[in-house]
Order: sequence, then structure tokens, then C-alpha cells
Amino acid sequence: MLSLTEQFIDNTWVPSRSVALDPVIDPYREVTIAEVTRGDPADVDAAVAAARRAMPGWRDTPEARRGEYLKAIAAGLEARREGLAELSSRNNGKPLAEAHQDMHDAIACYRYYADAAVALGRRQGQVDASGSEGISARRYWDPIGVVGLITPWNFPLVSSAWKLAPALAAGCTVVFKPSEITPLPERVLTEIIMEAGLPPGVVNLLHGDGESIGAPLCRHPGIDKLSFTGSTPVGETVMRAAAKGVRPVSLELGGKSPILVTEDADLELARDLVMAGICFNAGQMCSATSRLLVHERLADDLYAAIDAAMGALRPGNPLAEGTDMGPLVSATQRDRVQSYLAMADREGLHSKTPAPVLPKRGFFVAPRLYRDVPPSSRLWREEIFGPVLCAQRVADDEEAIALANDSDFGLAATVVAGDPDRAASIARRLEVGNVWCNCDQVAPPNSSWGGMKRSGIGRELGPSGLDAFLEPKRVTCPTAK
Repeated sequence: MLSLTEQFIDNTWVPSRSVALDPVIDPYREVTIAEVTRGDPADVDAAVAAARRAMPGWRDTPEARRGEYLKAIAAGLEARREGLAELSSRNNGKPLAEAHQDMHDAIACYRYYADAAVALGRRQGQVDASGSEGISARRYWDPIGVVGLITPWNFPLVSSAWKLAPALAAGCTVVFKPSEITPLPERVLTEIIMEAGLPPGVVNLLHGDGESIGAPLCRHPGIDKLSFTGSTPVGETVMRAAAKGVRPVSLELGGKSPILVTEDADLELARDLVMAGICFNAGQMCSATSRLLVHERLADDLYAAIDAAMGALRPGNPLAEGTDMGPLVSATQRDRVQSYLAMADREGLHSKTPAPVLPKRGFFVAPRLYRDVPPSSRLWREEIFGPVLCAQRVADDEEAIALANDSDFGLAATVVAGDPDRAASIARRLEVGNVWCNCDQVAPPNSSWGGMKRSGIGRELGPSGLDAFLEPKRVTCPTAK
């Protein structure tokens, strides 16, 4: 059994200061496949010190050279694609096909920011309008410094790519804490980083839990910026920690995303998009479209189609061909989702969904649709993070938009409509950061990702993702005579 008792600091695996270990569980077989250190605040001190030592040299590395390092990381991921997909599937529980999609997305992200680093170098020192006669100005973009990155367990290698790639492109050095629940894929990433030849201290990876590593990292005065993806309550804690020292934060937090279906929508397309939005990764997505708002003329037909599709799913071994849905990531997460199902019974919510045959082992929860859920229900308003869909029928677009926007969250939404212009018009009125119209939840690296309200602060991916790790600088001088 693999024992992760060391921390990756200065391009070397060094023993953690902590002797406490936690199990890493295969969520399908329900067996321990590794053990991982809980970490220690002294590990954070050592990693931050290494990152600060490396910062001057990495900042002065030409942007084009930083891009070459990122291309090498992408190539390393590509070379290990098959093995990493299987490792991720085994550690996280997602079907192998979904793990392969994660690999594709992570590789594309490093390649995108490799090119973005080159483009950044080309625009350094560009002439800016001075606004005054006899004055000239140029614009520069400096790395923000040493950054702390914290990622969740639901998308190993993808969430880290969304943060690590732009941070390195910008010239920042990194202290990175992956989830202690899914530490195995990111551990392989350190091997790739070493093979790519990144200088010591540029990337430091710390295994551990939130108390021993996450919280000390957020409080550490040697961290210049924090980027966190996870739950809204923990995000609030990160933000409070960052307030000391007035350090910037990027927060990608929870969601309770709606999917709006108009009366002229294609029934099969609506069913497929609903299923993808709530059953992909067993519903363990911050962008899961877990609130269905469907026009009353189409509601009964769509409900029946969703129930049939959920009942026909094939939960099972994530590594087996034909598996549609894997287990939840942990017993804790399974129990959390089941507590909401018990709450639904107490609230008198109604589901006709036939349960698919579940394996005798694994942290599985059968997907289900609750019909005509009142907006006052906790299941309607709170993020469940599992394959639980709440539905409400509406009379028109106005009612659908009002109900969609009546939420503490504003991460994402989907609109399904027969008229593309109508779908786009509805999308413009939704108070969310990302809307998909008549298509799956795609998030290419050149796009933008992030939410409004309690779904977070800032944006990842695309130019915004790079800007999150840069400080603009304007240099103004008298015009030479």
C-alpha cells in the first residue's frame, strides 16, 4: 500500500513533520488504497520559504521560456494519459470515460497557458495613451508573487490545471494543496514537473487536511494571493484569513444551478441535458444543474423521460466498460446526500424515479427526480452535491427566470429552447457567470469560469484566469526631446 508521508518541497520529497496518517479509500471497492499525511504547519513554513526563494528567478524567467515548461507539463500528462485516467477513476470513483475527459481538459489547459505566456511576453512594455503632452507611458504586468492554491476532490488534475497553469505562466511560484481525499493523481503531477525541469521551489505540493495544511497556508504572511475551489462556508473562512495583510483571493465556490426548459424545447435534447447536468460525476459538480424549471405544457412528458433515463442508468465499477455512473467519492459524501433524501421524506416531497440496480458495495446513491418541489424546500435551495434533481413547473419565461434568480448562488445555468434567440434572451437575464444554451456544460481553456453572489469571486480560465495572477503596472516618463 502506498504511504504518502512526504511533502514535495524544493523539488525534493521530504518527510512531513506530522506522523498522523489518514486512509485514502477506493470508493467502489471500499478498501484503503493508500495512506496520506495530515501534514503540519511546519510543512507550510518550509514550502512557503522555498517558494519565496524561487520567486526572483522564476519572475525573471522570460515568458516564452515559462511557456516551454508548461508545454512540457502538458506533454508529460499526455504520455501518462491512460495510467492517470485509471488512477483518477480509482481514487475518485468517476467512470473511466469521465476521467479521460478530465485528462483532455487538463492537457488543453496547460497548452493554452503555454501560448498565453508567450503572448504575455509580447505585450510587456506596450505603449499606453499618456493623456498629457510631453509624457509617454508603457504598460507592464508583473506576477503577483507567491500564491497558495487549494483544490477539491471532484475533478483531480483539472482544478489544479486551472490554477497552476496560469499561475506559472504569470511568473508566480506556488504552494499547492490538493484534496486529501484524492491525492494520488496530483502526486504523479510532481513527477511530471520534475521531468519538465522546473527550477526548485517553483512548485511545492503539500499533502494534508484543512486544519493542518489548508488553514495555516491561508494565514501564512508569506503568501501573496490565495486561490481556492470548494464549498462556500470554507471559502468564507479563506476570505477572512486573506483579509489580514489585504491579500487578494480568487474563490470558486458552490452552486445551485437551474436548467430552464421552454415549451418548444426538443424533448430528447432536454432529457439528455438534464441527465448530463445532474448525473455526470454522480452529481458532484459545483455547476450541477440541480433545479429544473420546465414549462407546464412539457413538464409531465419531461418528468417521465427523466425518470426512465435515471432508472436505466448502469451504476457500477468505474473502470468497467458500460458503467454510466460511479459511486460518490466517500462514505461521508454518501451519508450527506442520504441525509437530504431523509429530509425530502420529512418534507413530503414526491419522487417516481425507479431506482437502478446498485452494486452491493461502493458508496452509491440512486439518482432521483423530485417533482414540483416548493422553492422554500431546503432541497431546492441548498447544494446537495449528489444525483438529486428538484423540479418545478412554470407558466412562462418570466416565472422561470424569477425562480432561477431566486437563489443565493449564481455559478451556472442551462437553457433549453426550440428558438435559439429565445434561449439567448433568457440567458442574458440569468444572474450567473456561465450559461449553456442547448448544449452540454463545456468549459474550454479559452473561456471564463466563475460565479456571482455566493458562488465566488473572480474568474478562472481564459485571459481572466491569467490576469488573476498578475499585477498591472503603468510606467510614465517625460517624452525624450
